[in-house]
Amino acid sequence: MKHKKELSQEQMNELLISLKNRFEKNRNRHEDLSWEKIQSKLESQPEKLWSLFQMEETGGEPDVIDYHQKTDEYVFFDCSPESPMRRSLCYDYPAWESRKANKPENNCIDKASEMGIEILTEEQYRQLQEKGKFDLKTSSWIKTPASIRELGGALFCDRRYNTVFTYHNGADSYYAARGFRGVLKV
Repeated sequence: MKHKKELSQEQMNELLISLKNRFEKNRNRHEDLSWEKIQSKLESQPEKLWSLFQMEETGGEPDVIDYHQKTDEYVFFDCSPESPMRRSLCYDYPAWESRKANKPENNCIDKASEMGIEILTEEQYRQLQEKGKFDLKTSSWIKTPASIRELGGALFCDRRYNTVFTYHNGADSYYAARGFRGVLKV
């Protein structure tokens, strides 16, 4: 069943308040940016607000991490201290489909697509880690190169010993402490 991808006025107002409060509380993530410009852009793109609401509702704590001047896009990442509560997911649909038993509820690639976001690349994950310390107890799937995925693998990252690590696992694996972080460009 398809969900309507729009928010009520009340949901939109509550989300904008949450996003603004997080933006102000974490100025180190976006020192040179103005909330008013971001809010104006968000209000003109309700489908992006819907995606941010999905990130918020699943514990992602989305916040602005970057601004691309060339494309005039603000970049939101999931900034929750630990991987958002979209966990126990294998990497993608082919991995999910290949499981003979104990299939998880979903996979991170399809879940991200349903939410209107993408999962972080390794470069984006490392960019996030420059803004704070994330995934100290959890890990997050990251976008995996086709050459690795074709061989059945997938990549994930975490932060341990004050270092960001990139690992591999079978794409069909899933763990209660592994989820995914999303990115949305507005």
